[in-house]
Amino acid sequence: MKAIYYGHSSVMLELGDSKVLFDPFITPNPQASGIDIHALQPDYILLSHAHEDHVADVAAIQKSSQATVMAVVETAMWASRQDIPGSHIIQFNFGGTVQTGFGSVKMVYALHTNGTPDGQYGGAPAGYVLSSGGRKIYFAGDTALTLEMKLLEPMGIDWAFLPIGGHFTMDVTDAIMAAKFIGCKKIIGIHYNTFPPIAIDTAAAIQQFADAGLQLHLPGIGEAVAL
Repeated sequence: MKAIYYGHSSVMLELGDSKVLFDPFITPNPQASGIDIHALQPDYILLSHAHEDHVADVAAIQKSSQATVMAVVETAMWASRQDIPGSHIIQFNFGGTVQTGFGSVKMVYALHTNGTPDGQYGGAPAGYVLSSGGRKIYFAGDTALTLEMKLLEPMGIDWAFLPIGGHFTMDVTDAIMAAKFIGCKKIIGIHYNTFPPIAIDTAAAIQQFADAGLQLHLPGIGEAVAL
């Protein structure tokens, strides 16, 4: 079981025989220019919301992989307008759990905004808790710090993907508090250093997490982390 980071908030989880890709924003990101999106071949694509910097490559990757796209209802409706067949789209909503080839996906609360690239309403943003192989993995998506995160603590989260760049999402300080809310010590940072407003001092961030008794992993683009 491992995670591969493709820049910004794009992460691939390899869970047994299944590959799960989150928020594909790769070709417009100069930092990820070495990644061939057609070689990724995920089985599932999960969208936290429909802002361009989270969905830019979803249609192209789905077409080449025939992946199943999963998202909140209105974002899933946007996906259906991108020539993605309805048979390859699963729309669900908060509190809902979908059974998959690797285990299950539960949609949980996130605090952000959500519009589609064509200017339509994208529904609410979402986070996800994946259960697979006895592990629980939380992908927060774009979110501010919220008290609702405390509801995740009883779930026993093993790894969490948290935004740390600030400006549009939580910053490092809030992400540390979020890690404490959910009771998870192993964090992989997302949504940082892609654009100037979300640039951070990565060494300082790792140290801040360490001072709080937490592990912050910041893999390079294309680098894998064993989960």
